[in-house]
Amino acid sequence: MRLLIMGAPGAGKGTQATALAEHYGVPAISTGDIFRFNIKNETSLGLKVKAIIDAGEYVPDDVTEEIVAARLEEPDCEPGFLLDGFPRTMHQVHFLDRYLSERGQGLDAVVSLHVDPEALVQRLLKRAELEGRADDNADTIRRRMEVYAGQTAPLLFHYENKGSLVDVDGTGTVDEVRERMFAAVDAHVAS
Repeated sequence: MRLLIMGAPGAGKGTQATALAEHYGVPAISTGDIFRFNIKNETSLGLKVKAIIDAGEYVPDDVTEEIVAARLEEPDCEPGFLLDGFPRTMHQVHFLDRYLSERGQGLDAVVSLHVDPEALVQRLLKRAELEGRADDNADTIRRRMEVYAGQTAPLLFHYENKGSLVDVDGTGTVDEVRERMFAAVDAHVAS
């Protein structure tokens, strides 16, 4: 099973990604985790990423794509994978499409967790308060939501056109969302 999970900050993507990967017996691959692993282990890619981040820059598409491709070549990805945090740009979407196509593969489903934006703002404000993150205020959080929506809309449209998008209501308890997500993905894959 080859899956992607997408959702705005605070939508529960990380929590649900782990459950989804376990449910289908595939590794959950987070680009953030990959970056941290490569940096910690001082791989050539990790050193490149660290220099970019230390300079206050975003990691360019080609570097991110190189890191993800290397991870997807690992033996545990043979039965499939769940990507969390990739792709984030149309360049990365086209890279992943090409990468999978060259291997005679495709995505089974792209899960998009939807939560009302105001509910997300409240979730993130509560999390910021619990974690002592004074820089996370309502205006900053709303701006991040706008950026996410603007950057993600073309990706969701692309996957919707390919017939792989699975919209899931991310409102409710973790278990409620998880069961809704499993049912939606199972129904999509079966169709």
